[in-house]
Amino acid sequence: MMFAVAMTFIDQTIVSIAAPDIVSELGLSTSGMQWVINAYLLSLAAFFALGGRLADLWGPRRVVVAGTLVFVVSSVLCGCVPAGDHALTWLVVFRATQGLGAALLFPAALAVVVAVFPVERRGRALALFFGVTGALTAVGPLLGGWLTSWTWRAIFWVNVPVAIIALILTALAHISDRRRDESLDVRGALLIVAGMGLSVLGFQQASAWGWDSAATWLCIAGGLALLAFFCHYELRTTRRHPLIDLAVFRDRAFTVDTLVLFFAMLAFVPVFFFASVYAQVSLSASPNQAALYLLYFFAGFAIASQWGGRILDKRGARPAMRIGCAVGAVGFALWAGKLTDLSMHDQWPYAALAGAGIGFILAPASTDAVNRAINASYGEVTGITQTVRNYAASIGLAVFGTMLTHTMTDRVTETLRTRGVPPDAEHSVARDVTQAITGNADSRTPTGDGALETTMREAMPAIRMDFAEANQWVFYGMAVALAVGYFCALRHPGDRAATAEEDGRSDGGG
Repeated sequence: MMFAVAMTFIDQTIVSIAAPDIVSELGLSTSGMQWVINAYLLSLAAFFALGGRLADLWGPRRVVVAGTLVFVVSSVLCGCVPAGDHALTWLVVFRATQGLGAALLFPAALAVVVAVFPVERRGRALALFFGVTGALTAVGPLLGGWLTSWTWRAIFWVNVPVAIIALILTALAHISDRRRDESLDVRGALLIVAGMGLSVLGFQQASAWGWDSAATWLCIAGGLALLAFFCHYELRTTRRHPLIDLAVFRDRAFTVDTLVLFFAMLAFVPVFFFASVYAQVSLSASPNQAALYLLYFFAGFAIASQWGGRILDKRGARPAMRIGCAVGAVGFALWAGKLTDLSMHDQWPYAALAGAGIGFILAPASTDAVNRAINASYGEVTGITQTVRNYAASIGLAVFGTMLTHTMTDRVTETLRTRGVPPDAEHSVARDVTQAITGNADSRTPTGDGALETTMREAMPAIRMDFAEANQWVFYGMAVALAVGYFCALRHPGDRAATAEEDGRSDGGG
């Protein structure tokens, strides 16, 4: 199952590295390329809950196989995109179907892992699962840089051998395929897909459309309204088999687990983007060096994941979540303070500390939530937790991205003003510089002999520092998110979800 989901984690970050080559060859705009990247994450967030429910109804093994096939066929088609007027539409459509495949695959794969291990061993098992799969997100930029040197299309085609091996291993594992003889809540599925998709779209496009845009708030408010109506529909209608049994939220521990995951994910996924672009712009690192920079974070993450799993098995989820939120908040705050030193070597202890904080949280919170599944509905509960994680990641990217863009524009404007750039040009030039840097990590020195180009060349060292200072606000924001998670973790009752015997009876009943 770890091998099966490897593709989905790598694909969250690998495309960003190849973006300049894709834009150059296919003639896409920067906003068009952003749609290519966002289509995957948008589809992933929208369909996770449905994927988890289908794993319960059809059996996790069938859904793993189906998700893998959808994902790999979509990957091949993404790599075969023809040049021309329809290139953007082609890529966006098949990136979205990639996200659908991942949304089917991941909850089902996690449900398989959960069902295999008894409660007292799940902490270590899922710590390994989340530790390895989470670390693969950092492999994306490194692998992307190497494959792009051959052809950017290889970043999609690399999924083919991985999928073939995953399907062979799935067949050899002889996974039991328990199905639930229940009907699919189609209306509930449509509501949550539309609500998640619309609100995530609003958050994703906030930086492009602006927070003062009616389209931004129409998408966000409309999506949230649909999600609210979905909850009302699931609670009030008299149906035997809802898409999501919201009664699970009556368990305070489950609710706390979900909230802690939400605040942790505000930092976890966005840190890949912001740290990578910071390394390339402010530290003048290559894409491969930027990927190595992220490995400091994952060194702490991988070690703490295993430690957190052991704490969960022995003492429950609350100690691990409290330690993780506290360590993560301190780590991100100290890391933020070091960003303006412009030294990769000086930052590694704090990056590792921030990663350790997330590592302590991820597996214990996710495992404790799944252990509290109603009637062993592991796929359904996994769908809930993964939906929350991806929703938080979308919000984090939107909010922190807006924070970075505004702060960076103000600082570059001030830098250009001190160098004599005319007032009528300084803000528009600063905005262009910010968009180039934050969109594609483009920190190339401007060419040309004009006065503005000469001033820009002289200002580049200061602009790199401006970007580091702007990123400080982002990383401090991540520290605040973990601090809020800590106060949520204090509300966890500290009880254990179930005994092994209770788990066995529940499995038998399912």
